[in-house]
Amino acid sequence: MNKKLSDKDKKVWEEFVNSEKKIEDKDLQYKKKKFLYLEKTIDLHGYTLNDANIKIENFILSCFEKGVTKINIITGKGSRSNNLNDPYQSKDLSILKYSIPNYIEENQNLMNKILKIDYNSVENSSKGSFDIILKKKSG
Repeated sequence: MNKKLSDKDKKVWEEFVNSEKKIEDKDLQYKKKKFLYLEKTIDLHGYTLNDANIKIENFILSCFEKGVTKINIITGKGSRSNNLNDPYQSKDLSILKYSIPNYIEENQNLMNKILKIDYNSVENSSKGSFDIILKKKSG
């Protein structure tokens, strides 16, 4: 490695040091983006179906208004649900993991604010949560 500076490099360095020109803060772009991506989590363990639906609707609307872009919804896997043994209950719709996405899909007001629901996580038996990506609020 050559440790000696060339005359050209010395000249460029002196011009830089004596210049009034500001250096572009390349981290500024990252800092701005960091605040544009907000994530919130809600845990619905222990809620009844009706209470969970009310809670998730209010939570999604609140997050949308605040500019949150990603919501992680923890429902649990449903493996300990007593509803699994009841022949009069729907296995899929009596477990929050399945009923919450169904409730959201049927609520057009919520769907107008949602860009994407991670259905792969809902269908995955080893996951007890799923994500929703919200649209950006206009205006």
